Amino acid sequence: MATGPTPNEVTLSVLPSGLRVVTRRCEAAVEHCGIVAGVGSRDDDEQAPGMAHFVEHTIFKGTARRSSSRIINRMESVGGELNAYTTKEETVVFTVAPSGNADRALELVADLITGSQFPEKELEKERDVVCDEIDSYLDSPADAVFDDFEDIIFAGTPLGHNILGTKEAVQSFSPEQCREYLRRFYTATNIVAFYSGPLAHDKAVAKVEKYFSSLPSTPSPMRVKADIRPVVFNDTRNIGSHQAHTVMGAILPDMHSPERYAYALLSNILGGPGMNSSLNVALRERRGLVYSVEASSSFLSDTGLFTVYFGCDPDDAARCARLVSDTIRRTASLTETRLQLAKKQYMGQMTVARDNRENVIISAARNALYYNKVFSFLAAFDRIYSVSRANIEEAATNLLNLNKLTFL
Repeated sequence: MATGPTPNEVTLSVLPSGLRVVTRRCEAAVEHCGIVAGVGSRDDDEQAPGMAHFVEHTIFKGTARRSSSRIINRMESVGGELNAYTTKEETVVFTVAPSGNADRALELVADLITGSQFPEKELEKERDVVCDEIDSYLDSPADAVFDDFEDIIFAGTPLGHNILGTKEAVQSFSPEQCREYLRRFYTATNIVAFYSGPLAHDKAVAKVEKYFSSLPSTPSPMRVKADIRPVVFNDTRNIGSHQAHTVMGAILPDMHSPERYAYALLSNILGGPGMNSSLNVALRERRGLVYSVEASSSFLSDTGLFTVYFGCDPDDAARCARLVSDTIRRTASLTETRLQLAKKQYMGQMTVARDNRENVIISAARNALYYNKVFSFLAAFDRIYSVSRANIEEAATNLLNLNKLTFL
């Protein structure tokens, strides 16, 4: 006898229009609904940096059916929230609300991505908001150093500009440009809709099909592959900060490479969220040189990036950088016992993170966007379990010559 998806299992369906739908049925008092669109800052025209982010901001400013005030109140009036964010490769528009509001949420999100009008009066106000956001990053060296580091390492590629864009570009965007951006990129084949809550998969899919039927089915523009040419840099920029902010990093394989699991585990060993991470122990616990140090690896559709960040007294910046390199070098010789403990910790963190239903369903939607399938939780465990000492040694050895950017 055929059975449906088990509770908490993520399920993927593809509608005739090409729109993909992922759902996760769970007995919860809250529903998460939304879309992940395959458009981000890397898809901005060279003359219009920041367009993806600006469109994400301004789809809330009025549709053919709703004013901005009605959009704001649509979910909040039932105690829910409406939000969005932009990355280098995706835009996510989503809601969270008490269960029983899936129709309200899905209809609203569909209206935003198909019917937004971008009225000039509202755009004028939002330009100031986005420009203030740009200034806020410039006022925060710990954030700005990442943007500048990525600008250098991805120079000459679509990945090499800030997600927020420039003030000059933001001031130039017109309503028609924004509407055209929606038409080009927010198409059925370039979007994954998602739902997490008590509805059965087939019922959630039927609602998505109903409300998203007006999505254009035309193919989105082909994404330009990043032609990254390795550069070596060790730059210091004097910005008058009382603290030195440093990012060290290197290019990694892309999200389709099997090597990504070794780099993800290595990043967690070096500078993950645990206080027992190797870099936190070496720089903070043993020597008191930093307040925070972190390492991360991110994997994009055609490349990846490893980074280490630390903030310290300017006089200690060079010493901290040496300690980072020394710690990576020692990690290349990780013992089998230490590796097994690291896997156990990492998978424990994944288990805890899985309790965040919003992150789980958005992650599943991203998988559907890039791989046209969803991965089970156990499959992720298996991939981490399969990482060997030789994999870690190779990954760590590849990271021994890191690029560096310091703000002083």
